[in-house]
Amino acid sequence: MNDFLAFALFAFVASITPGPTNVLVLAHGARHGFMASLPIVLGACTAAAGIVWLVGLGLGDWLTARPAVARVMGWAGIAWLAWLAWRLFVSAAADPRAEDANPTARLGIGGAAALQLVNPKVWMMALAVVGVFAVGDGSTGERVARLAILFLLISLPCMALWAGLGAGAARVIRSAGALRRFNQAMALLLLLSAWLSRPG
Repeated sequence: MNDFLAFALFAFVASITPGPTNVLVLAHGARHGFMASLPIVLGACTAAAGIVWLVGLGLGDWLTARPAVARVMGWAGIAWLAWLAWRLFVSAAADPRAEDANPTARLGIGGAAALQLVNPKVWMMALAVVGVFAVGDGSTGERVARLAILFLLISLPCMALWAGLGAGAARVIRSAGALRRFNQAMALLLLLSAWLSRPG
């Protein structure tokens, strides 16, 4: 029980602290609203929990034995996050009070899930989870599955909070110019969080 309480605290900190996905959810919440951001939250959290499960089942050992592959994955993730930051930085700033005229600009559940596959923060977190919390009595597979489910249950409300913060920010963004500046600030934060998550 103490191990799971310690893991719950770890999962909370890992989920609530700023990272590339949190910044994207925040920006999406401001642009499209809280409800429209929930698919991103679900996709991102489910994929992150799935990565924890896969790493625990042996993918982590495979990556640890192939540091070059892990570095390539990390840098590919940085490149994609930088591209997303650029798209956010140059995105058109429509009147935030108007109906969304470009729904295709939304990341979507699949895009959010795919983002986790190249998000260095998620992989580092998953490796830490398996290395610290997956060791114990009983079946490793069952233990890792419980950790993945617990991570999902904790990360969902944490990520939803970021969507809510974005939706709340939209209430004080009264013009297209203010939205543009907000998007640009989020893009810079995304780029910074991606760089700080870069592989060693």
